[in-house]
Amino acid sequence: MYFAALLARTEDGWEASDTELDDVETLSDLTDLAREASVDEDTVLVYIEQEDAWFGVLRVDGEEDPRIYVSDASAAARSSYGEILLTDELLGREPGAEDEIAALEELVDLDGTEDGEPDDPVSDAGSAGTAVAEPDLDQDPDAVPAGPLGDLGVLADLGLSEKDLLTLRTDALAEIADALGAAEVLEAVR
Repeated sequence: MYFAALLARTEDGWEASDTELDDVETLSDLTDLAREASVDEDTVLVYIEQEDAWFGVLRVDGEEDPRIYVSDASAAARSSYGEILLTDELLGREPGAEDEIAALEELVDLDGTEDGEPDDPVSDAGSAGTAVAEPDLDQDPDAVPAGPLGDLGVLADLGLSEKDLLTLRTDALAEIADALGAAEVLEAVR
């Protein structure tokens, strides 16, 4: 179960609305959605949560690059909405590296065997006594770290410190809205 909300800062305070993410496929789409809700290019927060698994906050300030925080990157990576927030930059990967690796894997047989060779060199009669190198599982470049990822200071100037952000678990949106002074407007749309 997912829930998404937009909080847009105005000169009169915060305006809240729940939002549908059905047409959102990329971070750019999500950023555009936030900018459309902006009044005079002021701050807009997009909050996304998957119940009891993870939550993410996207902050857009005018035309600046969006700032992102995700409470549990590995849980978010298993979610279509989480994948939107987990950009290559956020994960510390070269942009497009995942696409290049997938393309190479399609072109090359990466298990190290030639066509017609046995997959297990130890079972081959001619290879008795040969050492087989084990793959280094600790260096998986596609692994997504467990735990929080992103801009810990995304809400610091709005009243929620980095330390407080890291301690949020269940009902994080209510605590964020409370820190922003937007609890009442959020409750009206929830």
